[in-house]
Amino acid sequence: MNAVHRVIEPRPRDLGDFAVRRLLPAPELQTVGPFIFWDHMGPADFGPGQGVNVRPHPHIGLATVTFLYEGAFLHRDSLGTAQVIRPGDVNWMIAGRGIAHSERTPDEVRGPDGRTRAHGIQTWVALPREHEEIEPSFAHHPAASLPCVERDGVRLTVIAGTAFGRRSPVHVLSPTLYVDATFAAAGALCMLDDEHEQRAIYVSQGAVDVEGKNFHEGQLVVLGPGAHTVRIVATLADTRVMIAGGAPLDGPRHIWWNFVSSSRERIEAAKQQWREQRFSPVPGDPERIPLPDESLPGTPAAPAAPPLS
Repeated sequence: MNAVHRVIEPRPRDLGDFAVRRLLPAPELQTVGPFIFWDHMGPADFGPGQGVNVRPHPHIGLATVTFLYEGAFLHRDSLGTAQVIRPGDVNWMIAGRGIAHSERTPDEVRGPDGRTRAHGIQTWVALPREHEEIEPSFAHHPAASLPCVERDGVRLTVIAGTAFGRRSPVHVLSPTLYVDATFAAAGALCMLDDEHEQRAIYVSQGAVDVEGKNFHEGQLVVLGPGAHTVRIVATLADTRVMIAGGAPLDGPRHIWWNFVSSSRERIEAAKQQWREQRFSPVPGDPERIPLPDESLPGTPAAPAAPPLS
């Protein structure tokens, strides 16, 4: 049985302030486990006074997951949350029936003499149908609260769900696999078991050998359903991968802009809600991104593809 089912190459997307490499959704592959959207943002360097400015925008039917390697974001949302996230922390926002949020480089980082860098992974997790309309919520988990395992020169941080005998404190709504793996040196080995039905390995830095095949930075390696324990070996120093997956999603989803739902009608309703400004506002951030088809004159258009998150 071939352990590698398919390899997804990144598709560059320009979001204005910086570029991302988009992996999911991909042609003929919408999800891996519950993960329906995957962006590798940056690394992007900003000059004095500059930074990331993702204006308030809406979501339904999903959870957004932010995990930074470098930099800092100030997350604000319509629940009244104002939370700075730093490398190794996890921001887990459940949109459910509807939420609006923004992400910006904090003012203290973008001082007149300061420079900053933004680098990390942003994903969306599609909610099970029975939870698509739950109340929105937000949780911040500091890096120190996440379980870590050290094995054979590899440091494994369980971001969400279960892996390597540990469970993350992040509240997930379906079986989930999400791990940050850093390899101390070339030759370091990670043995990934088959606890979860669907699994993928994203090479965010360096290069790895997966069961005798080589993969480099930016590639998403989707493992086959018949693969059991899989060997992941770093072939370069300073290699870092994200391991993601979980139980298969309970059916396909419709995706339009920032909305994910099992119902087309629900997405149309969400569009109307945002158009009529019936989402709760984001305290402290009065701007908003209009729907992609209704940008105002002189206002930057919303990207045709989903924005940062």
